[in-house]
Amino acid sequence: MNTIEKEQTDHIPSPPSKMKPIFTAMLVLVLVLGSGWQIGFSFTELLKGLPNMWDLVVQLVPPDLAYFQVITSPMLETIRMAVIGTTFGGLLAFPLAMLAARNVFFLSIITGPARFLLNLIRTLPELLLAALFVAIFGIGTIPGIFALMFFSLGIIAKLFYESVESIDPGPMEAMTAVGANKLKWIMFGVVPQVMAPFMSFFLYAFEINIRAAAVLGLVGAGGIGLFYEQTLGFFDYAKTSSIIVYTLGVVLLIDYLSTKIREKLI
Repeated sequence: MNTIEKEQTDHIPSPPSKMKPIFTAMLVLVLVLGSGWQIGFSFTELLKGLPNMWDLVVQLVPPDLAYFQVITSPMLETIRMAVIGTTFGGLLAFPLAMLAARNVFFLSIITGPARFLLNLIRTLPELLLAALFVAIFGIGTIPGIFALMFFSLGIIAKLFYESVESIDPGPMEAMTAVGANKLKWIMFGVVPQVMAPFMSFFLYAFEINIRAAAVLGLVGAGGIGLFYEQTLGFFDYAKTSSIIVYTLGVVLLIDYLSTKIREKLI
């Protein structure tokens, strides 16, 4: 074997170890079993509860279709809450994401606090936010809007600044070379590259907020969730099933429309 052939042979990557997938599977199995043991999970209890689950399903069918007339107005209210909350959250997320992106602002004294604030916002679940705002503003749609706004701010800004950090640095370097200030640098070098992903994240958050807004009413934040609480409280499962079916139809329609819009943007 000559020198060239030997060098080529040395650069051939070795095949992956057969033990690695086995070790990974065993590690995952140990983690699952350990977690189940720690929380007291029991297949026996699960099997005992299956008949009760079936009884609940039987009570949910068929849905009370006449109840659709009653819940149309609160469903529209839920959609309006999601629209307003997502819009304000997206507007606040745009500048905050820019502050958190390390390729836009290079000082950790700027990006650090911005990321800490976003982590803090994402730490608080929307139900807790809604409960806090209900305590401040009282029962109604305002607490729901504020809860969805902060939830949207956290999720959109997180996805957005990660997208900003992956853009092509060429336009920014060219603008820096000709002496552009930071504002022009962002508006003409960064924004044109990230507007399509931003709108995609905005629509994604809107889809999530439709589902979330339907639940926020359980803590008094308005919308269709108030009717969930009422029907479940009176064990009127046929009406609860109607709300589920109605919400499912709205979610599927919005998911279809947002998918078509994202296809046009990307």
